[in-house]
Formats: sequence, C-alpha cells, structure tokens
Amino acid sequence: IRLQRFGEKSLPYYRIVAADARSPRDGKCLEYLGTYNPIANKEGEKLVTLNIERIKYWLVVGAQPTERIAKLLGAANVLPAKPLYRFNEAKEAKAAA
Repeated sequence: IRLQRFGEKSLPYYRIVAADARSPRDGKCLEYLGTYNPIANKEGEKLVTLNIERIKYWLVVGAQPTERIAKLLGAANVLPAKPLYRFNEAKEAKAAA
C-alpha cells in the first residue's frame, strides 16, 4: 500500500493505492484505496480520505504499507501508531558518557 503522485509541479496530490511492489510509483495499481492532500487548506487541515474496509482487507492478505501510509493509518486508528523515538537524546547520552 503506497502513494501514487498526481498534481502539478509544486502542488502534489496523492492517491493511496494497493500496488505490486515491482510496479513503478505512478504505474498500474491493483486498487484505489483513498486520497491524501499534503497541502493544507485555509483551515490548516491536510485532507485524507480512506476506504478503511478495503485497506483492512489488503493488510490481512499481506500488503505492507509504506512508512508514510503507516503513519496516516496510525492517525486514523487503523494500525497501531508507531512510538516516536528520540535519536538525538540517545546521541547526547553517548556523548556525555
């Protein structure tokens, strides 16, 4: 499960799709699962639409979401949200030791 880019040069718009891992980013997909607009609207919202039933189906049959999709699905409570790691704190602790 990954993003397929559409839109203009500096105005990206993405479709969330189920695609074969060997196909190109903007190539043929198996199914459209939603949309993602990373450009905030007037209210400051980034719009996401998801077909949750079909996304759950694809996850059950073994589809692997990309990192960005996993983050979006975590925000939508479809997948468990990944914990935030603080890499800078670990580096500072090593430097202090």
